[in-house]
Amino acid sequence: MLLMMAPLATFAQKFGHVNAGEIMNLMPEIKTMQTELQALQQQYDTDEKAMIAEFQRKVDEYQRDEKTLPDNVKQRRMQELQQMEQNIQTAHQDNQQALQQAYQTKLAPIQTKVVEAIAAVGKEGGYVYIFDTAQGIPYISATLSTDVTAQVKTKLGLK
Repeated sequence: MLLMMAPLATFAQKFGHVNAGEIMNLMPEIKTMQTELQALQQQYDTDEKAMIAEFQRKVDEYQRDEKTLPDNVKQRRMQELQQMEQNIQTAHQDNQQALQQAYQTKLAPIQTKVVEAIAAVGKEGGYVYIFDTAQGIPYISATLSTDVTAQVKTKLGLK
């Protein structure tokens, strides 16, 4: 009789689900990260605008003087303009990569903090699995899975 009941005990495991995205959006660290990233983006935009303004000034100067310049000077200035244009494009790409890297760097400890809180709630509650509904799980049974989002928020000191 005991051997027949053993498989049923396997099915009596506790499952939970959580919305980690909702939790992260409430964290003050996310707001701080967003503010810092916006400031960084603004700095990059300011730098790029200055480079573009300088490029446009040089283009205007070249167009104004083009008819009076000797061919070798025209050629040199055209090369300078092409180099400036390439530098602007490279700076833009570098800035986007740096912004993405800053985002990843700042997000990682926040994600770790949420994962650790979920793990603590799982351990304390005796859950076998806690699924993240923010990851697009198509269906979770409300009768077989417990929503532990509120418990994780409490663990993190969020309301």
